[in-house]
Amino acid sequence: MLLIECPWCGPRDQTEFSYGGEAHIVRPVRPDTLSDAEWADYLFMRTNTQGRFREQWCHVHGCRRWFNVERDTVSYRIDSVYKVGEMPPEPKE
Repeated sequence: MLLIECPWCGPRDQTEFSYGGEAHIVRPVRPDTLSDAEWADYLFMRTNTQGRFREQWCHVHGCRRWFNVERDTVSYRIDSVYKVGEMPPEPKE
């Protein structure tokens, strides 16, 4: 189990959260002009990073707010948590 620190509620068990996929995906400015292939690329093609990865989580059994997590996909270690709209913290070395 992961212990995820909600920016508003503090540390909670991962069962209180819902995974939302890769963070920082920018929606197309004019989606009505995209071809089917471009739209499919936007919707479905994501990076499959081994190592440090930024993802979205929602605290569904708490404050119900979305936030971002930077997590290592190999060790599952959470390096940082930050609110949507904030800049990700500098990596810790």
